[in-house]
Amino acid sequence: MHRTLAAPTDAVIDEVAVGQWLANLRKTGGLGKDVDRATARREALERIDRDWNPSWPFEWQQRYAALATVLADGATLAEILPGVVVNGQDIGAWLHAQRADWEQLSDGQRERLAELGVEPLPTTTAELAPAKATKAGPAAFERGVAALAQYLAREGHVRVARAHVETVVVDNQEHEVKLGLFLSNTKTRRNKLTADKFQQLAELGLEWAA
Repeated sequence: MHRTLAAPTDAVIDEVAVGQWLANLRKTGGLGKDVDRATARREALERIDRDWNPSWPFEWQQRYAALATVLADGATLAEILPGVVVNGQDIGAWLHAQRADWEQLSDGQRERLAELGVEPLPTTTAELAPAKATKAGPAAFERGVAALAQYLAREGHVRVARAHVETVVVDNQEHEVKLGLFLSNTKTRRNKLTADKFQQLAELGLEWAA
């Protein structure tokens, strides 16, 4: 289920226009003119969803609720990479953006994310400006591993077509990784891999690296 009352205005459940009903409640005076009745209604809605009428955009709240749902179902934050889609929304990309733009969020938004264990991306100079590497060097390998981890999280396996290209965000930059070619080349050159690289690949389920 959605686990949020931040429903779009056109949301309909069992032929009931729930979205419009909630939109009406959020309007000034929407809970009624009687103060006691309005208070009781607001408290009832807050018991269902404390953020039924958030001060931030509904789209943000919907993605937050989707993230909370997958975490409650057993996923870990490390598994929620760009490309992980829930209810048609790329929660992985959204999560990365929240961590990257942490200081731009409201106090309430940061509090909600912190409750789920989300932290801002590191901001030290060394971390924001990693050492340059050649295309075939360590940076290319790390991008390949990140792309493979993202693919595994989304598809549930590592049987990647040779022509497949995976778009992944690494160090705040989007990269198009030719994942199928990366795996093929890495397997061919496996005798040159370090033990650490073998371990990374084995942990992602590549049988030839185990």
